[in-house]
Amino acid sequence: MGLLSGSASLTRFQVTGELPESFWEFAAQRVAALSFKDIDDTMDEYSIGWVSVADMFDSSFAYSSYAAGDYITLTMRVDERKVAPAVLKKYVMKEEERIKREKELPKLSRAVRLEIKERIRAELVRKSPPVPTTYDLCWNLADNTLLFFSTSKKAMALLEDLFKETFNLSLILQIPWLIGLQMVDGEAAEKYEEMRPAVLL
Repeated sequence: MGLLSGSASLTRFQVTGELPESFWEFAAQRVAALSFKDIDDTMDEYSIGWVSVADMFDSSFAYSSYAAGDYITLTMRVDERKVAPAVLKKYVMKEEERIKREKELPKLSRAVRLEIKERIRAELVRKSPPVPTTYDLCWNLADNTLLFFSTSKKAMALLEDLFKETFNLSLILQIPWLIGLQMVDGEAAEKYEEMRPAVLL
């Protein structure tokens, strides 16, 4: 579930680094530079970039549609051509049998089998439509917090890389203890520090 859905799972990050001067101009340039590029009509296997939260096909962001007051809302879209392992195995075995019959060989060498597997995989990938996946985010510029509407570790890793490349800023995952630390000060902060999570080896 995403930002515009009735319920959602999310992960909270702290954005670290200095925002550049003329931030909105900078953001417009960088979001456009890292916007999503469609691979439907290409042979590319993978594409990642930003699209509108309201429309996964909108990567032009007319009128800076990602900007809302002190917030930036974006969707990270990932398209990937995939071949199921069972499907690949089936067609590889079929091709191996065909070649053995054609050349009257009892067995194929490892090099030949690897070549067949790579060739069949490339053919199947070209025929496969890209599978799209989208992940919404909401960045609060006022307090430099970011809500990412996914708990997938793979998606979070992709987000951290794309966000860094786009804005030259880093994301720090906010565990409950860190969030609580931001809500206390003075003597309470010292006592809270005593409850710092421990790493058990």
